Amino acid sequence: MSSTDSGRLDGVEYWPDELVARYVAAGHWRDETLGERLRSWAARYGNATAVVAGEQRLSFAELDRRADETAAGLRALGIAPGDRVVVHLPNTAEFVVVLFALLRLAAVPVLALPAHRRTEIEHFAALADAVAYVIPDRHDGFDHRELAAQVAAAVPSLRHVIVAGEPGPFTALAALPAGDSAPLPTVDPGDVAVLLISGGTTGKPKLIPRTHRDYAYNARASAEVCALTADDVYLACLPIAHNFPLACPGLLGALEVGARVVMAPVPSPDVAFGLVERERVTVTALVPPLARLWVDAAEWDTSDRSSLRLLQVGGAKLDEVLARRVRPALGCALQQVFGMAEGLLNYTRLDDPEDLVAGTQGRPLSPDDELRVVDRDGADVAAGTVGELWTRGPYTIRGYYRAAEHNAGAFTPDGFYRTGDLVRRLPTGHLVVEGRVKDVINRGGENVSASALEENLLAHPAIAAAAVVGLPDENVGEAVCAVVVLASGAQAPKPRQLRAFLAERGLARFMYPDRLTVIDRLPLTGVGKIDKRALVQRLRAGQA
Repeated sequence: MSSTDSGRLDGVEYWPDELVARYVAAGHWRDETLGERLRSWAARYGNATAVVAGEQRLSFAELDRRADETAAGLRALGIAPGDRVVVHLPNTAEFVVVLFALLRLAAVPVLALPAHRRTEIEHFAALADAVAYVIPDRHDGFDHRELAAQVAAAVPSLRHVIVAGEPGPFTALAALPAGDSAPLPTVDPGDVAVLLISGGTTGKPKLIPRTHRDYAYNARASAEVCALTADDVYLACLPIAHNFPLACPGLLGALEVGARVVMAPVPSPDVAFGLVERERVTVTALVPPLARLWVDAAEWDTSDRSSLRLLQVGGAKLDEVLARRVRPALGCALQQVFGMAEGLLNYTRLDDPEDLVAGTQGRPLSPDDELRVVDRDGADVAAGTVGELWTRGPYTIRGYYRAAEHNAGAFTPDGFYRTGDLVRRLPTGHLVVEGRVKDVINRGGENVSASALEENLLAHPAIAAAAVVGLPDENVGEAVCAVVVLASGAQAPKPRQLRAFLAERGLARFMYPDRLTVIDRLPLTGVGKIDKRALVQRLRAGQA
């Protein structure tokens, strides 16, 4: 597909020619697509096990064959190069097959997370003009077919709902048309491969365009930093559609080196420890609240975890005290990971001294990652001083998909991404995360947009004004605290009633407030905006 064909998605900013030349010359970018990488892996690793999901065990060769068959079936439905398809599957073998089938077809998967519900899915599907929606029949007690019917009614572009399992009124993934044997499309490595979901900057989540060559480098370089080899077994505990378990190094990095990927249906220690023992897992990735659960559970669990050599922890800042408990409790090395689906990844290295591993969030993955730490005016701060992190590089996007107005503020004219993270940089190049500029609450690795939750709270008839802030919490990192002013004569909704209201509006469960506080009036700044800093101080002092 040429750069003028449908693979070049409208609204996507690409790297300028001089940076393309630099990244190609450095060997970061190669002339291969992710679909072609699977072909190479199948030729190299053949009948070795690639993916384990429950009782299913797929070899590299079998995964390659199923990806081709599924791509042909999707093409027979009318899905064409450049079409966007929302993929809303949990950690299953079907996710991997569908992902590679779409990559082979030159269609673009929009990777939704299992916790997303109607509000988010309708937004993604409408923004991307999605033509298809791939779901499980039921997952975690939730019937996705009912959700799909709502989404299909609301999004005119959606023509197909494809179900892994019992399809109901839709099309079963297992019963796609046979398709034909015509060659699959030729895909440009510079085209967008996937649209990831932003963690929530402000307002509704954005779509993050990752190209074949930048995302392949993301996974390959991450595998090198983790010293991943064909002898490793990677346990995908976090939702596989997350950037972290998908490509840091995750699924893609593990398959690249011939390692086996084991899909965990849930990340809880009682399930995951059994998989570690059964499959001889060597590497896995968690967010800090789960790391705490694992470390605590290790005191009483008797599973054999001796195979585990490396635990990656990212998604939120890891407490240094907890970081120092990992090796004694789990018997493996710790690697801190600080990154973002938009690109930049920082890792502590396997040979870093313990103080850097426990007390920092790592240093940049690539020698061509460019970092600036700046003040409010965009001027570089002195070494070791806290400032906002700006970055650009061979795997950091130049703009969100179809978000021109937002991009004008999120990216500098010369292509640096304004991350919104407050950091200080050590002489070693390691970063210490000190907070965020953005109005986002990091709850257990899930980013909750305060403004999005406030908008939904204000739809409740009993609530006249609302402000959402985060407060430190030992279990989830930051608790979501909703502070509301009631409408005249109204009674505060009970927590159960409020959760039901937000669920009815289609909000993801991780967006629900952990705490609801009612006050007479919200504090305001001199220009009449809600003063969240003052509100947090009052909450911490117990005055709100």
